[in-house]
Amino acid sequence: MWGLLLAVTAFAPSVGLGLGAPSASVPSLAPGSTLAPHSSVAQPSTKANETSERHVRLRVIKKKKIVVKKRKKLRQPGPLVTARPLVTTHPAKTLTLPEKQEPGCPPLGLESLRVSDSQLEASSSQSFGLGAHRGRLNIQSGLEDGDLYDGAWCAEQQDTEPWLQVDAKNSVRFAGIVTQGRNSVWRYDWVTSFKVQFSNDSQTWWKIRNSTGMDMVFPANSDAETPVLNLLPEPQVARFIRLLPQTWFQGGAPCLRAEILACPVSDPNDLFPEAHTLGSSDSLDFRHHNYKAMRKLMKQVNEQCPNITRIYSIGKSHQGLKLYVMEMSDHPGEHELGEPEVRYVAGMHGNEALGRELLLLLMQFLCHEFLRGDPRVTRLLTETRIHLLPSMNPDGYETAYHRGSELVGWAEGRWTHQGIDLNHNFADLNTQLWYAEDDGLVPHTVPNHHLPLPTYYTLPNATVAPETWAVIKWMKRIPFVLSANLHGGELVVSYPFDMTRTPWAARELTPTPDDAVFRWLSTVYAGTNRAMQDTDRRPCHSQDFSLHGNVINGADWHTVPGSMNDFSYLHTNCFEVTVELSCDKFPHEKELPQEWENNKDALLTYLEQVRMGITGVVRDKDTELGIADAVIAVEGINHDVTTAWGGDYWRLLTPGDYVVTASAEGYHTVRQHCQVTFEEGPVPCNFLLTKTPKERLRELLATRGKLPPDLRRKLERLRGQK
Repeated sequence: MWGLLLAVTAFAPSVGLGLGAPSASVPSLAPGSTLAPHSSVAQPSTKANETSERHVRLRVIKKKKIVVKKRKKLRQPGPLVTARPLVTTHPAKTLTLPEKQEPGCPPLGLESLRVSDSQLEASSSQSFGLGAHRGRLNIQSGLEDGDLYDGAWCAEQQDTEPWLQVDAKNSVRFAGIVTQGRNSVWRYDWVTSFKVQFSNDSQTWWKIRNSTGMDMVFPANSDAETPVLNLLPEPQVARFIRLLPQTWFQGGAPCLRAEILACPVSDPNDLFPEAHTLGSSDSLDFRHHNYKAMRKLMKQVNEQCPNITRIYSIGKSHQGLKLYVMEMSDHPGEHELGEPEVRYVAGMHGNEALGRELLLLLMQFLCHEFLRGDPRVTRLLTETRIHLLPSMNPDGYETAYHRGSELVGWAEGRWTHQGIDLNHNFADLNTQLWYAEDDGLVPHTVPNHHLPLPTYYTLPNATVAPETWAVIKWMKRIPFVLSANLHGGELVVSYPFDMTRTPWAARELTPTPDDAVFRWLSTVYAGTNRAMQDTDRRPCHSQDFSLHGNVINGADWHTVPGSMNDFSYLHTNCFEVTVELSCDKFPHEKELPQEWENNKDALLTYLEQVRMGITGVVRDKDTELGIADAVIAVEGINHDVTTAWGGDYWRLLTPGDYVVTASAEGYHTVRQHCQVTFEEGPVPCNFLLTKTPKERLRELLATRGKLPPDLRRKLERLRGQK
């Protein structure tokens, strides 16, 4: 009886196969064990296990009497090079992973869409929405099952020998497989074990066999979302690979999403057309950078270009990691009168890693091109002050980084260490504005700009992340004009408002008063992004944004209360959009050169849009000093901006004729016509404001000065009227 109990105890925490799965066909793992994603090692064979043993003490309770026995227990030796495959499981009990997180071979490209739909086939499919083309790692379904965009490939229930096939187009060295279950709100479907076949012609197939000569069965998933990696004991050179589900979750169906790891092989006979190589002509550091490596790289850029760069921190994460910003300008560290301030923010969701790397690449590129004398970059850095925040959520990124690009899944690392989604963590200023508008209080009683923080948001027990507070203080400190928030997981640019005006509406078109400007900004980025302009690409997940130019109103996509975009627009002068950069949230580093080429021109062109509209300085007519916090209002647009501390302002506008008003407390209001043309560069629109008599008298009395003649005559006329 004790032997049976010990056997049950030893195997209880092993990889779950689902109900009714044949456990003998799948190798077991130690409790909570994981495989470092970069490892090419497999689990040792049973024969090797039998050669190693150690003594352990077992505590047995029998009839209230404690007996301590000493017996032998098998122990696995260290990893061997050739053995059965390990699998990543139990994410809550992960081990500390090494610095290098990538597997030896890069992904073939199912998740990133480099593998086209035509390269995927299956033995059967339950529907078109569950076809082979949907069997891509991390693909997301819509809210409704049964449409054209379901969340996996699923074979028909009556298919007794289901398989999913991938055509690599030419011979590659297959090294591993990553699998997931079906993404669905309503269903629970995942494969618990599978076999693998290979072929060079899709007709003759061979399998991998274990040491006993039996077909090797690989352990798969124990839930729908956690990616599971199986490395092949020996890489296989072939063109085709098939995954053959053997068992699956009881009551479910054979459904899976997958990524294939494969290295290119030489083709000495030149039998196949040369595959498209991912590359860039720019000599930059194309790899993923953890916190330590990011700091080192930013320091190197600063040392290479000390005259145009400055590194500063805006605060710390919950775990104490600094939120570093790279400033790039011809006069770093100071706000120059008339020079606009722009920013890029990345890494709000820690697992969306592409934006982080693009900003690190951008700062390298700007430095190199400035030293080289590139006129476009030189003008950008001399006429604009650029701030790059590559990692707003460094705690979340470190979690994702240690899981690795193919194993991080769709959500791990998204939140901060406190479990906060930063894109829902800013103050909801929309509701108070819309209530005031409904009551007819805007703009005379309640302003249509720079709305104050709600009282509840500033209470000591308010759930506001330190990362959020750091960005809010940063926004208040610098007069930003333009910004973009870089995300991942889709290919689209979304613009405010992000929150629906109708309470509890899941989606609803909710434009801002500056809808024309936001649509222009979004179209500029989408129109210069290579991937978004690729007419042959397929949709990432469940919506085809290319039908609308790859731009969408955020609230019309899905409502996001407390977004940074909405907050930036309503609390500051800054216009901000969200850029979803890639279908793959955490692309393999081999894909970074191509992603850089996809986004390089778009990143530069978007920054240049800060010149669109009007700019000027509001000055005191008598002293010619700039007036801070003067209000700039454009007739017909119910959203104002204010001047910076030197009196300078920037108002983004699309081409057209505008009536612009400048006002400030204690001054007469001034109005003038300003015409914005299609010519490059902002249109100058300066204002000279005259103090009201009441304000001049107040200042004179405060300084005990003599009244000027014109003011004295006005006062005498006022006295004579009484």
